[in-house]
Amino acid sequence: MRWLRRRRPVAPAEVAHRPDTRALAERFWYGWQEMLPEIAAALGDREPNRVENGLCRLVADLHPDLHFSLERGQRAIYALVVTGQEDPRLREYTDAWRAAAPPEDALWEYHDAVPPVPDPTLVTVNLGQHRIRLADVRVVAQVDRAEGVVDVAVHHPVMAELAEAARSAMTYLPLDAALGERLAGERLRRVETASGEPQDTIGLIELRDLVHELAGLEPPPATPENVGPAD
Repeated sequence: MRWLRRRRPVAPAEVAHRPDTRALAERFWYGWQEMLPEIAAALGDREPNRVENGLCRLVADLHPDLHFSLERGQRAIYALVVTGQEDPRLREYTDAWRAAAPPEDALWEYHDAVPPVPDPTLVTVNLGQHRIRLADVRVVAQVDRAEGVVDVAVHHPVMAELAEAARSAMTYLPLDAALGERLAGERLRRVETASGEPQDTIGLIELRDLVHELAGLEPPPATPENVGPAD
């Protein structure tokens, strides 16, 4: 097992040159509006790879260390996610990007962190030859109530069969799916990859309830996506 730090250290302040993040964000959204017809056509044809290179350039012009994804929306049909993956150096860029975003509508919503999935146990991830159901993920959670954080060990039955990069992805992806990237970054202190199944584990929904209770958040509303079958 290997311990991974969830939080990244804050980089030294760069006072010699302060970027105009507002101007960079406005330039991004101008380019986004120009690309929208092409993006809509690609998504309509279920070929998002057609616009991947253009979007990569657009996001890299905002900051080269940012990541993006096109997702199914929760309030709209599609969601655009541009995230610094909780790197404090990038927060001013994503803050400016979100502040300059156009109003959300029936087609698009915008997120500066990966949002949680309504029911992560319904998600299946493709990693190489493996189709991995998040319903089979088990977590050991050790709560530090004094600090308001949780240390977790994440296990899936195929974890030992995965290459290192895929194993790392399968450690963090279920946590982001259950909690959302921002809440996971705030409340998970240490994250362990567990190749063998530990004892006293819980599922992702139980982990979400635990973290929400710790953070003083209301449980997610009951929806068709996260309500199980009646007994």
